[in-house]
Amino acid sequence: MRSLKQSIKLILSVNWIKTLYFNFKMFPFEVAKKVPVFFYGSVNFEGLTGEVVIDAPIKTGMIGFGQPYEMTTRSRRISEIALCGKFVFKGHVQFGKDFFIYIAKDGYCEMGHMSSIATLGKIICTNSVVLGNWARIGSESQIIDTNFHAMKNTVTGDFYPMNEKIVLGNYNYIGNRVSIMSKTKTNNYCTVASNSLCNKDYTGLGLNILIGGIPAKFIKDSISRDWEGEEKLLEGQLIVNFFNS
Repeated sequence: MRSLKQSIKLILSVNWIKTLYFNFKMFPFEVAKKVPVFFYGSVNFEGLTGEVVIDAPIKTGMIGFGQPYEMTTRSRRISEIALCGKFVFKGHVQFGKDFFIYIAKDGYCEMGHMSSIATLGKIICTNSVVLGNWARIGSESQIIDTNFHAMKNTVTGDFYPMNEKIVLGNYNYIGNRVSIMSKTKTNNYCTVASNSLCNKDYTGLGLNILIGGIPAKFIKDSISRDWEGEEKLLEGQLIVNFFNS
């Protein structure tokens, strides 16, 4: 649990102007007054025309954008969010420093309880991105469900799909600098090695697996992060609860 000094430092790191603006713009008053979303440090709101839904008991600061929970203490001050589609939170969620989030008008992004994406993380959602509970993603990683431009078969003239759904299971542990691209699906208890590229359905490989490489392939089974040993510790360190009973 945090000390009083740590709690005060955390409160002072909140960008209260952007935090209050976001909450009272995106939520009904009864939700907004509880201030469930905190923004830490500098952030640019490129667009807030979409919808934010919290499908969980409302707690102050339960969702932290730019939350200081990692080893890095300094920011490049480049965080940006463009929210035109639907963003759903299933519980407490953390974003590291210098994040970039874009959810298109028809996009749907869902993040499970205690899911996260660390410093310099990027989410680009034009179709559907769903992260399960405790899907924790390392720094400099990116989740992109589109190839941005139309691609076609030069022989037949047929066009390939421009975007496809991404679904990560519960208790996924994703290393740093991992690219999670369209078509990616994982089961629960999947670990992805750093510097990997995921671009297909891995659910047929079972639970408790390690995948990695470019593109990612099966490496090992019967392996998992020690979630049982870490869960309570992480909840104590990451959940902001100093304004809640």
